[in-house]
Amino acid sequence: MTEIQADKVVTAASDADDRIIRETGIDAKVAGIVEPVLNTLGFRLVRVRLSGLNGQTLQIMVERPDGTMTVDECELVSRTVAPVLDVEDPINGRYHLEISSPGIDRPLVRKSDFSNWAGHIAKIETSIMIEGRRKFRGRIVSSDDEVVVIESDQMTYGQEPTVRIAFDTIADARLVLTDELIRDALRKDKAIREGRIPDDNLGLDPDMASGEAGSADEADRK
Repeated sequence: MTEIQADKVVTAASDADDRIIRETGIDAKVAGIVEPVLNTLGFRLVRVRLSGLNGQTLQIMVERPDGTMTVDECELVSRTVAPVLDVEDPINGRYHLEISSPGIDRPLVRKSDFSNWAGHIAKIETSIMIEGRRKFRGRIVSSDDEVVVIESDQMTYGQEPTVRIAFDTIADARLVLTDELIRDALRKDKAIREGRIPDDNLGLDPDMASGEAGSADEADRK
């Protein structure tokens, strides 16, 4: 059986904006099981990750189409997803199921994530060498349907200040937690709660200011 941790969900999710970063192995198997369920509930899958934390922990990151989540909504996802996983039984042995919102220093998994958070600093890892390296850190300058452009915030001698990275080469990407990012995320969340839609139509719950996801637990599963 699984233990469940819940976090922060709403509206029917037509997910034309597919994820560009996808799981492999057992994570991909779990994603294939839970993603249709999440879409039916009106949520989007951000990421699935099985780790050895606390024995085994299965973390499923979820959000509304507008980027927000509440603790109650994560509990709803937990109650809905857990029985499906019990029936499909994709994981050997006992594990702890954690349903969480992405947090402020969120993974960037869709092309829209890069455009929505333009102006903020991200860490990107690529699957192939680009200009002699695979790890990049810099401010998101712009993006289109094919590439994201970042400007390094930690210049090293001999490196170009601006790099164009094709989306199909990105293996992992996430925002870097900064004071500026926290302020912007809370501003967007406030706008949504007041019925004002910010320009990028995103937001975060103020409880997530630490970059941590809220949680609620259920029983162990196997």
